[in-house]
Amino acid sequence: MLDTTSALTRPGSMLSKNRLPRYTPWIVLAAALVLGAALSALIGFSVAAFAIFTAVLFVIGGTVTTWIVEGKRHAVDRLATNLVCGAFLLALLPLVSVIFTVLVRGLPGLSPDFLLTSMGGMTGAVDNATAENGTEVLGGAYHGIVGTLLITFWATVISVPVGLLAAVYLVEYSRGGTLSRAITFFVDVMTGIPSIVAGLFAAAFFGLVFGPGTRTGFVAAVALSVLMIPVVVRSTEEMLKIVPNELREASYALGVRKWRTILKVVVPTAISGIASGVTLAIARVIGETAPLLVTAGFVNTINFNAFAGWMSTLPTFIYRQLMSPTSPTNTDPSTQRAWAAALILIIMVMLLNLGARLIARIFAPRTSR
Repeated sequence: MLDTTSALTRPGSMLSKNRLPRYTPWIVLAAALVLGAALSALIGFSVAAFAIFTAVLFVIGGTVTTWIVEGKRHAVDRLATNLVCGAFLLALLPLVSVIFTVLVRGLPGLSPDFLLTSMGGMTGAVDNATAENGTEVLGGAYHGIVGTLLITFWATVISVPVGLLAAVYLVEYSRGGTLSRAITFFVDVMTGIPSIVAGLFAAAFFGLVFGPGTRTGFVAAVALSVLMIPVVVRSTEEMLKIVPNELREASYALGVRKWRTILKVVVPTAISGIASGVTLAIARVIGETAPLLVTAGFVNTINFNAFAGWMSTLPTFIYRQLMSPTSPTNTDPSTQRAWAAALILIIMVMLLNLGARLIARIFAPRTSR
């Protein structure tokens, strides 16, 4: 006799075990895409409406389908899973959108001439001729790249020793006294101050010492160091705290002094996290614009001396190209330069983050023999 039992009710079937097939989410997604497109078309099709309708229908469809077949407990689990994945995609969307937009608009303006020339001698007439003839956009961001690297270098030189020593004091020497509590409080306050406040502080301080209107790359570096120090202190403090006390006690048992124990045992053990924290602090300030406008100014020529004269950076270069185009009547060349400079800045930040991961891997303590 032939077996007339449906495939869905056979003992080996997924549904006979109250389990949905693995391809069910794809079927629900396909249905959600079709219904989402239909609903968005009713109100005037747009990508945003289509994405919202599709996401809502997918979550509802997946939850209801799971409830019918697998029960309430699995349905609630599926709902939570879909919401978490949706939140992840929602958080990822702005990042992907920014990177895609900057790549599309910045790559056409990125060239060796853009990287190796400055805006010295560039006038509105040049941009007008470029727009009329359709030739390659002239002028570059070399002076901004040099200024960004120099200012960030001096800010790092100022911030790392101060932040590292402050963290060492908080972890290794303080005993919860008034000074340590004061340092912790001010570090927390400095973490949240607006960047323009740091710029005004540096400008006012150097104005009192060297006279009003003092604007140099070093003044900008001091402003950025105000923003970097709290990040370095916090990251270093957390890294030092996770160093096992057994390592310190073993060093003390051998008669090693405390300062040498910190220098030879504690810091090398935590150097991976410390280096990552310093790199992330640099990435946090390299794109600041407001403090640089009031401390370093802006020029169209190259300045290699951070202690004399105004100095341009990539953030201020982008700001000036967008807010004060070289040619007010033909803004496309200036806009293209701004997008290309933005792409360079994003590449710098990405390289710093990759460098932080590489440093963390290189200096990570070896746990296996």
